[in-house]
Amino acid sequence: MNYVRTAILLAGLTALFMGVGFLIGGPSGAMIALLAAAVMNLMSYWNADKLVLNLHGAREVDARTAPELVALVRDLAQRAGIPMPRVHVMDNPQPNAFATGRNPEHAAVAVSTGLLNALGRDEIAGVLAHELAHIRTRDTLTMTITATIAGAISMLAQFGLFFGGGSRDSNNGLGVIGTVVMIIVAPLAAMIVQMAVSRTREYAADTLGARISGRPDALASALARISNAAAAIENESAERAPATAHLFIVNPLTGHGMDNLFSTHPSTENRIAALQRLAREMGGDRRQEAHQPGLARRASVPSYPRHPGGPWGKSSSRDPWG
Repeated sequence: MNYVRTAILLAGLTALFMGVGFLIGGPSGAMIALLAAAVMNLMSYWNADKLVLNLHGAREVDARTAPELVALVRDLAQRAGIPMPRVHVMDNPQPNAFATGRNPEHAAVAVSTGLLNALGRDEIAGVLAHELAHIRTRDTLTMTITATIAGAISMLAQFGLFFGGGSRDSNNGLGVIGTVVMIIVAPLAAMIVQMAVSRTREYAADTLGARISGRPDALASALARISNAAAAIENESAERAPATAHLFIVNPLTGHGMDNLFSTHPSTENRIAALQRLAREMGGDRRQEAHQPGLARRASVPSYPRHPGGPWGKSSSRDPWG
C-alpha cells in the first residue's frame, strides 16, 4: 500500500507541474513543463546524491579515518541485505542524519558530528538502520525527485506573475487575480504532496530500520533526543536548502520564516509510539521463540562490542568518526 501511495503522490506532483505550465502558457506550456519534469527527473537520478552531500558539506570517511562508524554501517548493511553504502560525516552541531543515492548500489549515508557526539552506540545504530531502510526500499530516489519537482512547481508559479497575463481577458493566462491565486495555491499543493510522501515513508523506514537493528527502543530513544536537539540547534545548511529537509531522519528546520507552516515528518511522538508497539511485538516474538527453539527468529538483537579505543569506551587520540 505504501508503494501505491507514493506512486500516486509522485504522479500528483507531475500533474501539478504540468498544470502550472498550462496556466502559464496553455497546452504548449504544459508540454514544456512535462519535458522539464523529465529532464529534472533524469538529472536527479544521476546526480542527486552528489548535490545533496555537497549542499550539506558532507565529507566521505573510510575504515582508516572513521573505523568505528564504518564498521557499524557495514554490519548493519549486511543485516539489511544491501551493498555497503558510502559513509559521510557532516561538521554540524545539530544531531541528524540522512541517506541519498539512486539505488542501493549507488547510495550514501551521512551523519552529523552532533549526532555522533550526543547519542549512544545503540541509538546511532538505530538511526543508521533507519537510513539503510530508506536505501533498501529506494526511498532516497523517490524523495529526491519529489523535492526537485515540488521546488520547480513553486518556481513556475512565481514566473506566473510575469507570464500569467496582465489582464483578466488574457488568452494566455489567468489574469492578475487568477495568477495570484495560482502563486499561492500551487506551491502549497506541492508542499502538501511532498509532506505526504515523506510521512508515508518515514513510518515504513522506522519499522524496517528497527527490525534491521533489532532495537526499536534504541531508535525511539534516538528520535526523542534528535527531535529535542533539532528544535534548539540551528542546521545552517538545511536552512539554506530547505527542499532537502525531508531527507533527514528528523526535520532539521527550526521554524524560521515559512518553515513552521509545514512539517515534512510525522509527529515524533507518533513515531515513538509506533516503535514502542513494535518493541512489544518483537519482545513477544522472542518469548515465543524461546519456547520453540526450532522457530526462526524474525528479528535478532545485535551485540555491538564496546571497543576500548572507541567513542563509547576509553578516550583515544584518534577520532574514530573521522
